[in-house]
Amino acid sequence: MIIKTVVLSIMLIVAPALTSAASVYKWIDDNGIPHFGDRQPAGIKSEPVNIKTGSTNSGGQTLSAQEQVRAIDDSRGERAERANLSAVEEARQKQRKANCETAQSNLKVINSNARIRVEDNGEQRYLAPEEIEEQRQKFRQIADDNCSPEAE
Repeated sequence: MIIKTVVLSIMLIVAPALTSAASVYKWIDDNGIPHFGDRQPAGIKSEPVNIKTGSTNSGGQTLSAQEQVRAIDDSRGERAERANLSAVEEARQKQRKANCETAQSNLKVINSNARIRVEDNGEQRYLAPEEIEEQRQKFRQIADDNCSPEAE
């Protein structure tokens, strides 16, 4: 009899601790009926319920496992997109630098008052002064577009 009383009293002491350790979730089905369970339902948004107070943690809503996976996938996709955009921006900056250097080099040649020979339809000829001035303007424009700092 004493053993039964001791076991019963131990169970009464341990029972509240066991129930407070259990998780309870609340969710609402398609018909608007609230349900409670000890496991999160798959594919349905649920809220943990505080057993002691009976209130839900609506301020810090938890996501179902599928929603958490979607959120992680979305964040990975956004990071990959940002990395791709930064790679594209880096390539664009390298191209601008190369265009700037080429334009400056061509301007240096044109401004050296040298005769400029070009190949036109398989024949070589020298540029006329008007053509040289056109090329000078073209290379200045390219240099202005690519050598100046970009406005964001």
